[in-house]
Amino acid sequence: MTTLIILCSFAPQFAISFFSGVWADKYNRKKLIIIADSGRALATLALIIYMMAGHESIAVLLFIAAIRSVATGVQMPAVNAIIPQIVPQNKLIKVNGFNGSIQSLVNLAAPAVAGAVLFYGEIQYIMMIDVISTVIGISILLLISIPKHKRALEAVAAGYFADFKDGLKYSKNHPFLKPLFITYAFFTVLFVPAAFLSVLLVTQVFGANYLYLTVNEMSYFIGTLIGGLIIGVWGGFKNRVKTLIVGLFAFGALSLGFGLTQTFWIYLVLMALVGLATPFTYSPIMSLIQEKVDPDKQGRVFSLLQILFTSLMPFGMLFFGPMADIVPVQTLVVYCGIGIVLLSIAVAFNKNFYRQGLSEVKTETKSS
Repeated sequence: MTTLIILCSFAPQFAISFFSGVWADKYNRKKLIIIADSGRALATLALIIYMMAGHESIAVLLFIAAIRSVATGVQMPAVNAIIPQIVPQNKLIKVNGFNGSIQSLVNLAAPAVAGAVLFYGEIQYIMMIDVISTVIGISILLLISIPKHKRALEAVAAGYFADFKDGLKYSKNHPFLKPLFITYAFFTVLFVPAAFLSVLLVTQVFGANYLYLTVNEMSYFIGTLIGGLIIGVWGGFKNRVKTLIVGLFAFGALSLGFGLTQTFWIYLVLMALVGLATPFTYSPIMSLIQEKVDPDKQGRVFSLLQILFTSLMPFGMLFFGPMADIVPVQTLVVYCGIGIVLLSIAVAFNKNFYRQGLSEVKTETKSS
């Protein structure tokens, strides 16, 4: 059942990503976000009504999860592409850092809130929180004036396939995007054991202690919360690629460390530091795309990034999950940590890629 729910949460998002980037570049991004959020809230509300009527069905639950996944796939490229429309370029990495901290705070607080709600009522009340918070979010977005981007104003009549092909060609010929995507792809696979198999690691090494499992999750999200705040206040190095290199190296070296330790409190400290290093990887990647890519092509580029994540992350789980039944998780974490360290070194030695990490450097493409 867990495998099915994960598939229903990722597969539809992967599939819709082939379309959502084109839509984000062609239509009003604000409206796309509102439509996607509304669809997700209505699907959740339908599930609440279904359950309150006394029905229970795994099939219905999976169907609603798939609808929510589609909505997320539509929303994310539009959200990432709309940020540069309302944020000055020199503040993008700070905003992405703060945004990461907000997400970490939500991830940290949500289980506690859910537990408190479950103590007093049914699971439907938790889902109703999701519906109400979405209504509040949409209401705030409606109050914000965001002008349409240039391509949406022009009402371009190009067909979907022509648009998608143009986005692929643009990304392929862009001198900066290719090494960035390759780096992101390798990191997405290699970070799976440290990020998603930590529960197994704690169970195998320190025992199936619920307190241990709880503080394990908390330590990572507290680390990402602090890391995001540091990026938000500081803004990282002037060269965005340097920030990425430091984040990759720190993530790899620290995960290597907690893959070797046998002392739980040392493991917790290292896990928190791994969490702290995480925003140093994703914030510069998001900011670099927002700074370097033509505003009218950002939706398609972010959809390609989403396709990479929603395909490679499950692939990593499918590979490392079964491997964890044969090889200790600590061993997997150690080897992947070494791999991430080597990845950071490879990025550092790519001088052309490194030089283009400066926000002032403008890249040219073979196609526009």
